[in-house]
Amino acid sequence: MLLFLLKRLAAMAATLAVASALVFAVLELLPGNAAQVILGDSATKESLAALEAKLGLDRPAVERYAHWVGGLLQGRTADSISYSEPTAALIMQRLQVTLPLAVLAMVITVVLALGLGIYAASHHNKLGDVGVMAASQVGIAIPNFWFAILLILVFAVQLQWVSAGGFPGWRESDGGGVLKALKALVLPSVALALVQAAILARVTRSAVLEVMREDYVRTARAKGLSRRQALWRHVLRNAMIPVLTVMGLQFANLITGTIVVENVFVLPGIGRLVFQAISNRDLVVVRDVVMLLAAVVVVVNFVVDVLYAWIDPRLRRG
Repeated sequence: MLLFLLKRLAAMAATLAVASALVFAVLELLPGNAAQVILGDSATKESLAALEAKLGLDRPAVERYAHWVGGLLQGRTADSISYSEPTAALIMQRLQVTLPLAVLAMVITVVLALGLGIYAASHHNKLGDVGVMAASQVGIAIPNFWFAILLILVFAVQLQWVSAGGFPGWRESDGGGVLKALKALVLPSVALALVQAAILARVTRSAVLEVMREDYVRTARAKGLSRRQALWRHVLRNAMIPVLTVMGLQFANLITGTIVVENVFVLPGIGRLVFQAISNRDLVVVRDVVMLLAAVVVVVNFVVDVLYAWIDPRLRRG
């Protein structure tokens, strides 16, 4: 197991190194002047020279890359052009919204998808199976931003159970609190979870049905186990490997793909920060946020690999 973890850690470190080089190359080495992009065509030569010096554009590319990566490893980042504060502080503030939102959406996704997928598989070719598959197809077809607007119209405008947008904060001293903050995240998390739950339910159903056709499941049934007992004792653990793959990708996608939903609900999260940074031509923020999102995807994949090894010991021996 230790060798397995060391191999996965080495692969994760190499992937992060390649990702950082690509992010730096795209934003720093492509044709064009980053300072000119930020200040616009009407900028004077003096202001361009001052911004180039501030961004380190007057130094060699290798030196700038080493300075950027070294700063990230030490928790030190450059100041944002539009916010005039370190990007690390900006990102930490916005993660207080995006991370709970992604976790809540993932919990809703897992509860709905596993329940519906297992139910559909255990009622294969029956009315319940057909109903779940039809509902999941509708869920996949509905864009999450349209569903978010629909939720606002129903629960915020018509029923007035929740506010239409905004985030009160986690502290009661700021006028918010845990309950108010979670209440503000319920509708966005449901909007994000709809498509993900529909996809995961179909994957769960397919994986459970495939395992249920294996010889050892038929042997367990022949020994006297009921269909339900064979499902919970033998089928689910072996069916979880493809489900875990999709779950890992979905959690990474929930963190990296919240731009539209956060803008619909006016949530001050990572997605809205990226949107504002692009609008303000703040390439410093864009670079660090993109690197963070790439790191999230890599780390989530590492966690999924470890869960694979925990579920299936053959992977550890291999």
